[in-house]
Amino acid sequence: MKIEIWSDIVCPFCYIGKRKLEKALAKFPNKEAIEIEWKSFQLNPEEKTNPNISTLENLANNKGWSMDQAREATKYVTEAAANEGLTFDFDKAVVANTLNGHRLIHFAQSVGKGSAMKERLLKAYFTDGLNVDDPHTLLKLAEEIGLDAEKTQEVLNSEQYLEEVNQDIYESRLVGVRGVPFFVLDRKYGISGAQPDEVFDETISKAWAEFTSKDSGLIVKGNEGDSCDIDGNC
Repeated sequence: MKIEIWSDIVCPFCYIGKRKLEKALAKFPNKEAIEIEWKSFQLNPEEKTNPNISTLENLANNKGWSMDQAREATKYVTEAAANEGLTFDFDKAVVANTLNGHRLIHFAQSVGKGSAMKERLLKAYFTDGLNVDDPHTLLKLAEEIGLDAEKTQEVLNSEQYLEEVNQDIYESRLVGVRGVPFFVLDRKYGISGAQPDEVFDETISKAWAEFTSKDSGLIVKGNEGDSCDIDGNC
């Protein structure tokens, strides 16, 4: 059974939601029969990469806040991440466009390493404070998870997988994605946002029980969970 996940590399709840899904799958008795497919989604396609400013500074500047106000605004998501064993450091996180990162995930996915690449990029952004739009950084991260350096360089030096990224974003509109993360199970059940653990547990079990049924229509489970949208709301 396939689980498709629309998310962005710089979306905090996408990282939290990834952990929640992983926890649910760890308990799921048929987890070996689950296929994960990462779908691209850009919260801010026009974002200009700027390694000289942190995400926290960028938030403060955009909102007209002090740095203390920006830290207070990110306190909830930082604590939510900590509850999932994640360390978020918005003082270190670098403002970056995610298009090249998404292309790299598609390349990694083509050789069975999509989840590993997604994880490494999320950690690079939220924890390590690395520029996830820098070609040298992307090459290094790709090598860390075992991708071929020469082939990775070819991808980064070209527009390979750009069409796939754009197709994902187009599909997100068809599915009705308004914010990310958005999980689609067997193209029938959807989980919007980083929902409570029990929503993931119940939805995976329900989808598994019915995944041979081809009834049309997407059923979104639960209320809107914690997510980020294209208006910059998280």
